[in-house]
Amino acid sequence: MNYIKTLEDLLQYGAKKAGYNEKLSVSFSDKKMGCDFQCNGVFALTKKYGKNPFDIANEIVNNIDKNDMFEFVVARPAFINICISDKAFARGANFMLEDEKGGLEKNEKPQKVILDYGGANVAKALHIGHLRPAIIGESLKRLYKLLGDEVTSDVHLGDWGLQMGLTELQLFEEGKLDYYFGKSNQEYNLTIEDLNEAYPLANKRKSAEEDFKKRAEEWTLKIQQKVSPYYDVYKIIRHLSVKEISINYSKLGANFDLWYGESDASEYCSEAVEIIKSQGLAYESEGALVVDVAEEGENIPTDKTEDGQQRFLNPMPPCLIQKSNGADLYATTDIATILMRNKMYKLDRIEYVTDGRQKMHFTQVFRVCKKSGISPEGQQLVHIINGTMNGKDGKPFKTRSGDTIKLEDIIGLLTEKAREKLKSNNASQDDDTALIIGVGAMKFGDLSNTVSKDYVFDIDKFMSFEGKTGPYLQYTVVRINSILEKLEGKEGGEIHIYSEEERDIIRNIVKLNSSYAVCYRERSLNGLCNSLYDLASAFSTFYNNHNVTNESDEVKQNSYISLLKLVRKKMLQALDVLAIKVPKKM
Repeated sequence: MNYIKTLEDLLQYGAKKAGYNEKLSVSFSDKKMGCDFQCNGVFALTKKYGKNPFDIANEIVNNIDKNDMFEFVVARPAFINICISDKAFARGANFMLEDEKGGLEKNEKPQKVILDYGGANVAKALHIGHLRPAIIGESLKRLYKLLGDEVTSDVHLGDWGLQMGLTELQLFEEGKLDYYFGKSNQEYNLTIEDLNEAYPLANKRKSAEEDFKKRAEEWTLKIQQKVSPYYDVYKIIRHLSVKEISINYSKLGANFDLWYGESDASEYCSEAVEIIKSQGLAYESEGALVVDVAEEGENIPTDKTEDGQQRFLNPMPPCLIQKSNGADLYATTDIATILMRNKMYKLDRIEYVTDGRQKMHFTQVFRVCKKSGISPEGQQLVHIINGTMNGKDGKPFKTRSGDTIKLEDIIGLLTEKAREKLKSNNASQDDDTALIIGVGAMKFGDLSNTVSKDYVFDIDKFMSFEGKTGPYLQYTVVRINSILEKLEGKEGGEIHIYSEEERDIIRNIVKLNSSYAVCYRERSLNGLCNSLYDLASAFSTFYNNHNVTNESDEVKQNSYISLLKLVRKKMLQALDVLAIKVPKKM
């Protein structure tokens, strides 16, 4: 039952009868106000109708038909406070228990969406920078699906850029590719460890050795042109990387429908470039092909620096879509990817989750696609920017030596910390349980923050079994399961409200349901996390004050059992959106 919509309809009905053709919004009220919902919109009508807002509010309320479900009370200066009766809350609870989605309503106009939130690079180990996009993207995917959108997730591997040429060239110089280049009859068995060592070395050499960088660029072009054996080795490297990447993403609970990469879009690059050229958008600059994407107020030349370099106000340089040697660029493959996706699907939205360093890149790519018609009119292209995960010093989280931390090391750290916590609680310390708790702690710690904000990675705080943490929520569900196991054979009955604690639980479930739409609109899961924690806290208060297993009144006990089932149902639904599993024991 959508209480807010029902209340807004009643207020609109009362307003219309009173002579005010207005739609008034309703929001949850602070419990200190002594009511469940509140309408503050009457103040805005004062100027329009030239009346005292308190009088307008009373006229509206007096024109709403009285019933035993809702009570409307006007409070000065012009608030409309709304109380929900125990009967109405109980009716809503019973409906949510029986309803497949627990009373959650789908979007009125579901959309077809591709969500791109992987960003892993072939030949490079996943690192801490891949953590937030995977966590956020997976949860947004689940949220969108729950609310009715048709969502396809794509890992979109970085597998077509300079890192491929760098890695292959380094392996070649180490003699590990001699077999493929006819220098040896003995095939070397490439491993993921070889790749993890080769790329960092090659990347350092790129900065220090201009000749090495130039050769790597030529090597990359040969891979992109699918010249043998360069392309054959590329396929081996890609296979090794994808296998390793999928294992680590799986541990995070991130699952992709598509494992496409830049290479899959490569066959669309020429077509994309021709479309752009046919629209008269592309021109040559120093041998390269570029597109102007600056809008009014951007890229305005200002004074020059001492060394003669031009400076710009609100810099938005042209989008480079093809290098002078004909090689494809990051922007080229992303534009081609949008072309490919629009050929494969009829999409309402394409969304990307990355950090802020790619803001200008996606702004340029989106503008080229809109200007050229590669992205049709009405289609949304969205860049969801996530903040960084920082250490307690406020700087991006790194190793003590200053190196970027590998994702598998973070997962290992979380799992070990969870194992220590379980040991201190004399609980099962098996690997699966420790992984579920450790990763769950990390996810909730991340998602309880606004997506765009930086946050501090505090593993001790995240791993606490008390307070606003993932383990606390997991433990709440484990506790409910334990109670229901003790009452096995008792199915429960109709939910009634016997105390303020039960009322508070249902109120928080209603609030939890309403948070989904807000999260959808804001593309951030922090509201769901907050509401989920409030529900768990409300249940904890009920649990401390009511002994469900020893309740002698059978009708009351059956009501309690059903209420527990409802709490579990709604918590599991929300935790599933957050991609947080619940262990059997804690």
